[in-house]
Amino acid sequence: QVQLVESGGGLVQAGGSLRLSCAPSGRTFSSSAMGWFHQAPGKERECVAAISRSGGSTYYADSVKGRFTISRDNAKNTVYLRMNSLKPEDTAVYYCAASTGLLLTTRSRDYDYWGQGTQVTVSS
Repeated sequence: QVQLVESGGGLVQAGGSLRLSCAPSGRTFSSSAMGWFHQAPGKERECVAAISRSGGSTYYADSVKGRFTISRDNAKNTVYLRMNSLKPEDTAVYYCAASTGLLLTTRSRDYDYWGQGTQVTVSS
């Protein structure tokens, strides 16, 4: 059974940092584009960052540009999301996702595997 397991969420004060990790099990995702999505209560799930299979291409939502960094270590089969200068509006459940398609994508329907999510709460 394929699983994506996120870790690293928690409670942090505004201006603080967190690093989320996503460690798939059951198969390797080194040939998959990977994405991080977040979903706040009452809002749609949104892609905040995505990375191509090789790691050579990345995408960031405007709201996180300059603050978040997505990276991957294919040898460890792990994807990371470094979040700096966190704001209360970053509070959400963060999901890791893997796409078996060839292209980097930000559409949730293009992702085939999802983690259970990890809560990030930023206090003001």
